[in-house]
Amino acid sequence: MNLPNKITISRICLIPIFMVFLLAPLPMGQWEWLGVEIPVAHFIAALLFIFAAATDWLDGYYARKLNLVTNFGKFLDPLADKLLITAALIGLVELGALPAWMAIVIISREFAVTGIRLVAAADGQVIAASNLGKWKTVWQIIGISALMLYNLPFEALSIPFAMISIWIATILTLLSGIDYFMKNRHVILKSK
Repeated sequence: MNLPNKITISRICLIPIFMVFLLAPLPMGQWEWLGVEIPVAHFIAALLFIFAAATDWLDGYYARKLNLVTNFGKFLDPLADKLLITAALIGLVELGALPAWMAIVIISREFAVTGIRLVAAADGQVIAASNLGKWKTVWQIIGISALMLYNLPFEALSIPFAMISIWIATILTLLSGIDYFMKNRHVILKSK
């Protein structure tokens, strides 16, 4: 197994650890910054999430730089992204920090896109992520991170950055989903 794929697998392995810090009732106390209290466990969960999300860039960088792009990596990398984002969204809904409908919209789009990718893969096609899809992922990571960090440091300024960014992520999720289906409708039509 090459280095990029090992990095991707490590991202998947971080998900349950991140979820324990986010959802388990760990007796770690509170941390206060700029007048906002945040559970230490949630702060650690946010750092783990941000680190795991950053490895997405890292594995892609090494795959291209070292010419180690594989079909397994092309399959595993987006799967790891979707697992990480889905776990975070469900955790945030559980904590009451995110409306369930937003999580459902984002997760539904991810499942639908994965389905089309699987149909295309069965025909030997690999559908790469679009630029809009990449921006969607960036805003999902920003929004989720901001929610997990209790809107710090923006909360002290009374700026609802976390909700603004998750709204942007949701809108980009819808737009990129529509764009994805329009550009790849031939895959759907061919499979009928």
